[in-house]
Amino acid sequence: MKTNVNATHTNAWITQTWISFFLSITATGIGILYLPVNPWVKGYLGMGFLFSIGSTVSLAKTIRDVDESKRMLSRIDEAKLERLLAEYDPYQSAQ
Repeated sequence: MKTNVNATHTNAWITQTWISFFLSITATGIGILYLPVNPWVKGYLGMGFLFSIGSTVSLAKTIRDVDESKRMLSRIDEAKLERLLAEYDPYQSAQ
């Protein structure tokens, strides 16, 4: 029994994801700018915020790449097994 999961996203989901991403970045950035603290603290928070975004993107990409590599290895193993089973003849006499 084979189950193929189609992992495509709708345009609405992609749009909603981008909008929420940009809204969260904008709101946090505005919040940092309007904090009643000196510029050094704002700069420190801003740099931490940017590094958090970058590491989140890197983590998401790494997780996706690991998952895709596992899928590829599974497909290769499945193809090898199918070829082996196709070549196997249980009625062939042992010699």
